[in-house]
Amino acid sequence: MNLIDSHCHLDFQTFDVDRAEILAHCQQLKISHIVVVGVMANTWQRLLELCDQSDLLHPALGLHPLFMGEHKAEHLAQLKSLTLTSRPVAIGEIGLDFYLPEHDKQAQIDLFTAQLNIAQQAELPVLLHVRKAHDETISLLKKHRVVGGIVHAFNGSLQQAEHYQKLGFVFGIGGVITHTKATRLRTLFSQLPLSSIVLETDAPDMPLSEMQDSRNTPENIPKILAELASLRSESEQQIATITTDNAKRILNLK
Repeated sequence: MNLIDSHCHLDFQTFDVDRAEILAHCQQLKISHIVVVGVMANTWQRLLELCDQSDLLHPALGLHPLFMGEHKAEHLAQLKSLTLTSRPVAIGEIGLDFYLPEHDKQAQIDLFTAQLNIAQQAELPVLLHVRKAHDETISLLKKHRVVGGIVHAFNGSLQQAEHYQKLGFVFGIGGVITHTKATRLRTLFSQLPLSSIVLETDAPDMPLSEMQDSRNTPENIPKILAELASLRSESEQQIATITTDNAKRILNLK
């Protein structure tokens, strides 16, 4: 039974002290692939070098909407170049975050659109970060078609999920599902077709319910699997097989 963490930030400095031990434990836990997701241009080289050091790790590169002040026009050219020279498995983490009213929505839309065009030209999937902007994101995806991707930490509606699925997207679920107060999200992921779900941790963020003050790690993927199996009244083996196949299909992993 192999598992995949389709979204984490194992390049963050908080893992510098024990990254090797985490990866060794992940192998023991039958975690076969871990996607390390970039958020700013100044992290990409370190991320790529890290992924070169382990067969478990796969890079995704993108400019995150929460760090608009860090992004420059030349970073888009750099991203386009890296799709040719370093061949990431996806463009991400990209998207729209309209949660805070002071965010410049148009600047985010322009950056997102530019990265969708890069993904389109490179024929790469995208890893989406979306908050309070699902309808706007879906509209842009219809105009700028990509080969599909993953909606990270999806918390939209079933109707929005249907639109994403028609565009070739699946939905990432992580530690939030272990929080019993997250009733709407738990109901949503009990109703989505298993063919549209992948597992993720977003480590070091999105801790599980019993680990609120702890650093999250990819080692928690089996716990997320167990909670999803319990919620859906399906076997862990079935969910592991299908979610792993989903991630491999979307990200072209072997």
